[in-house]
Amino acid sequence: MRSRLLRSVGLVPAALVLTTIAAAAEAGKSGPSESLLILQIVLLLAVGRGLGEIMQRIGQPSVIGELLAGIILGPSLFGWIWPEAQAAIFPKTPEQKAMLDGIAQVGILLLLLLTGMETDLKLVRKVGRAAIAISIAGILVPFACGFALGEFLPDALLPNPHARLVASLFMGTALSISSVKIVAVVVREMNFMRRNVGQIIVATAVIDDTIGWIIIAVIFSLASHGTLDIASVAKAVLGTLAFLAVSFTIGRRLVFQLIRWANDNLVSAAAVITVILLLMGIMALITHLIGVHTVLGAFVAGILVGESPILTRQIDERLRGLISSFFMPVFFGLAGLAADLSVLRDPNLLMLTGLLVVIASVGKFGGAFLGGTVGGLTTRESLALASGMNARGSTEVIIATIGLSIGVLSQNLFTMIVTMAIVTTMAMPPMLRAALARLPMNQDEKERLEREEFERRGFVANLERPLLAVDESVNARFAAHVAGLIVGMRGLPITVLHIGKPPREQQKARDEADSHEAVVKKAAEAVSVKSEGDAGNVDVVTRARQAELGETIADEARKGFDLLVVGIDKVTATKDRFDRRIDDIAAEFEGPLAIVAAKGRHLKQPMPEALNILVPVSGSGVSKRGAEVAVALAQAGSGSLRVIYVATTRDKGAQRGASRGLSQETGILKDASDLAARYDVDITTTLRVNRAPEAAILREIETTDVDLVVMGVDRIQADHLSFGGVADAVLRQSKVSVLLVSSGEARPAPAEKG
Repeated sequence: MRSRLLRSVGLVPAALVLTTIAAAAEAGKSGPSESLLILQIVLLLAVGRGLGEIMQRIGQPSVIGELLAGIILGPSLFGWIWPEAQAAIFPKTPEQKAMLDGIAQVGILLLLLLTGMETDLKLVRKVGRAAIAISIAGILVPFACGFALGEFLPDALLPNPHARLVASLFMGTALSISSVKIVAVVVREMNFMRRNVGQIIVATAVIDDTIGWIIIAVIFSLASHGTLDIASVAKAVLGTLAFLAVSFTIGRRLVFQLIRWANDNLVSAAAVITVILLLMGIMALITHLIGVHTVLGAFVAGILVGESPILTRQIDERLRGLISSFFMPVFFGLAGLAADLSVLRDPNLLMLTGLLVVIASVGKFGGAFLGGTVGGLTTRESLALASGMNARGSTEVIIATIGLSIGVLSQNLFTMIVTMAIVTTMAMPPMLRAALARLPMNQDEKERLEREEFERRGFVANLERPLLAVDESVNARFAAHVAGLIVGMRGLPITVLHIGKPPREQQKARDEADSHEAVVKKAAEAVSVKSEGDAGNVDVVTRARQAELGETIADEARKGFDLLVVGIDKVTATKDRFDRRIDDIAAEFEGPLAIVAAKGRHLKQPMPEALNILVPVSGSGVSKRGAEVAVALAQAGSGSLRVIYVATTRDKGAQRGASRGLSQETGILKDASDLAARYDVDITTTLRVNRAPEAAILREIETTDVDLVVMGVDRIQADHLSFGGVADAVLRQSKVSVLLVSSGEARPAPAEKG
């Protein structure tokens, strides 16, 4: 029975192959065929993704599997075993080949877009000095080796021996550039992305890639003219520098505004992705017009898109998914198809390929190690760095493909470079693992990693797009000040939605300097005095209510805002209910809410110079969120921060199961102290366990000089907005301002005692 089953299963792939060959042969009779193109893509996807999965399971990058898929389906294996079948499926007729090449060319641009999106310029700036020194040394040494090898290559390996200079430059570039994608993937998979040496490795690879594409752009211009035309090279260099200068100044702002406009105004599906692809195409055309290769335009477009502060994770994942699942297997599979490894049966070519691998590895390893030593790294760090920088992978394949397409590289040279890229990339992960395993972690690095891990799980550190909904009240101005402090810490863009309908005279009389937008910017600018990077530099967009309140909020909610700050004149209504407008807002916004209620001194001074904050903590997730926001506000402004432990009904139940020893109350206060210490915020802690939570909070307000209570609260499932009795009591009875920060999901109401 088993043998019959095995035979029947074994017939399936054989039947598939025979059917494919028959269809390919039938399609090939009538010239270019769409069905044959689909067959080619299906094979490249199936084999490429399958081998990529296997490679990842054995600790190799998936791109190796995609390259091997092309080699297996190409003349190296399939064409060697069954040349007629391989020629039927992948014919060399120009028309049919051009169809697959067209997809591959688009794939090159999209791959460079993705590489640019993965480029972290902040990381480059952070470790800039060491990374630049390492990158220069790591490029110059292998470039010189590759150039020298190109000068001594036999004429038979060159498509045009008279243009040896261009071929030598291509060889030098191919040997000197690391693949930032491969390096980043391996370092990330090994959980070393945030280690000091991991950051330097990735930053150096980013600089390598950037320099490499500029060099390729110049070489492409040189190859187009056939000779060393100083005027054309100068035009290409100056054009490239001008393009980069405009891109990273005016272009950065323009790309951000275009993405934001598309996200906020276009209602069609995947509108932002369409805009991103259009940006990539336009910038690729610009680089083509100035005489350099289109890949530089796509790479820079990717950097600008990746830096956009409103590139939501959903859009990011969709675009990466399309490129990784379709275009990468097709492009790298096609590169493998173009490489005929059977030529390496020639002992001379095999020896030259081995020499190429040795020169590439020794040159890159030695250059990177030298650069690391000069850059101030230890010997172990330099060894890890040199091991990581030796991966070529996708970058070299793209460079080799460009060289082959413009006639600078011969078919044999292309195969040698692809072989070198595969060998060095496969050798990199085990070498890097071995080097990093021996690398100890110092105390400063440990503290930084703990802080970053905390921020990764945190709320405030992961905010991308806050929305501020306000009317013309004093409370709205205070809410604008609070929102400005939050966004000012990281330079987040914010949208101010005016939901009130002020009289025309009042609207005209309101000075622009006193607008809510101005309040947000003023608060953010005050933050920049204490912070670094993009702090204080916030982009504010104004939107006016155009329909019913619920409809307006629902329309804004679909744009991907991850926090809604509400500041309106009337917060509470009768009994335990919020004002009808807040109910309408909460009903249409499912994400986290921050409801502001200005009281006391903030009614007279809605833009205070300092905030004296009280935050209750209980150990629950929502109270930790409130503590996070309170610490962020304390860090952004000046003033004081007090933390009081209170226990809700749910928390008391949890305490009964807690282990004895260090009391849970003290542990929770210590967690809050540790949180504040991470951001250099001084706090005062208070422990009150024998009072009802609302009574303890109100008592603390009366006996201290706090002027703002920040509470993390849960939404409770009900027919109206509710945060529970404790929050309601504090909101109604407090004499100082209150900020309620809610989670996005509603929890069931607690059961009544019977």
